[in-house]
Amino acid sequence: MRYSGFMIDMDGTVYKGGDLIPGAIDFIKALKDKGIPFVFLTNNSAYSRSHYYEKLRRMGFDVTIDNVLTSNIATTRFVLSERPGKKVYVVGSPEVVKEVSEAGVEVVEDDPDIVYLTFDRTITYEKINKAYKFLCRGAELIATHPDDVCPTETDYDIDIGPFIRMFEQMCQTTALVIGKPNRLMLEMAALHMGVDPEGTVMVGDRLYTDIMMGKLAGTATILVLSGETSRADLEGSDIVPTHVLDSVADIPALLD
Repeated sequence: MRYSGFMIDMDGTVYKGGDLIPGAIDFIKALKDKGIPFVFLTNNSAYSRSHYYEKLRRMGFDVTIDNVLTSNIATTRFVLSERPGKKVYVVGSPEVVKEVSEAGVEVVEDDPDIVYLTFDRTITYEKINKAYKFLCRGAELIATHPDDVCPTETDYDIDIGPFIRMFEQMCQTTALVIGKPNRLMLEMAALHMGVDPEGTVMVGDRLYTDIMMGKLAGTATILVLSGETSRADLEGSDIVPTHVLDSVADIPALLD
C-alpha cells in the first residue's frame, strides 16, 4: 500500500466504545515511522474535538489535536465559509454548542437561519420542538452526519439519522448533511494534511459512510471488519472497498 495520506475512522476502527482495538497503536506508530500523514475522522458529534483527542491520548496514541477532524468541526467550517453571517440554533450538548460558538458561528436561541443538528445525548423535548418550529418557519436544516447508530462497548445506541428523517418528514424539508459519506469531509482532511485527496486512502468499518465517502471522492478505501460491517454484509453490498482486512493491525505489514 503506497498512499500519500491516511484518513482513519475511530469508532469501530481503532477503538470500539471504550475498548482499544488490538494493534491500533502499532498501526499509527508505523505511519509515523514512515512519515505518512494521517487524520482521524469521526462522524460522532456528541462531543468536542478535544474530547476525542484526549480519549486517543489516554488510550496510548501518539497524536496531536490537529490529527483529529470531527463532523462538528467540518460542519462549523462549512457554515463559516458557505453560510457566512447566518445565525444557527444548535441541537447539541453544551460542549458542542460552545465549540460551534467559539469557532465564530453566531449561535442563537430564537429566530435562526439554520437548525444545526448534531448527535445530542442531552436532547430534550424542548429542543426537538424548538427545532421543529424553526424549520417550519423556513430555517435550513444542516446535520453533522447521517449515522443511524453509534457503536458502544457492547452494542449500538440510536444516533442522529432517525432525527434527521423525523425533521425532514415533519417539516417537509431536506437536510444538508456534511459528515461522511459527503466527500467534503475527506477533502477537508486532505487539505489539512497538505496532500492531494486522490492519493489518499480512507480506513473504516462502515460501508455506507467510510467506504462510500472514499468511493464518492474517487480514493482508495480499506474496510476493516473490527466494527459494524461483517463479511456477510460485504457480500450483499454493491459498495466495494479497495481492500478488506480483519483490522488495522494488518495494515503495517502491507505498507511499502
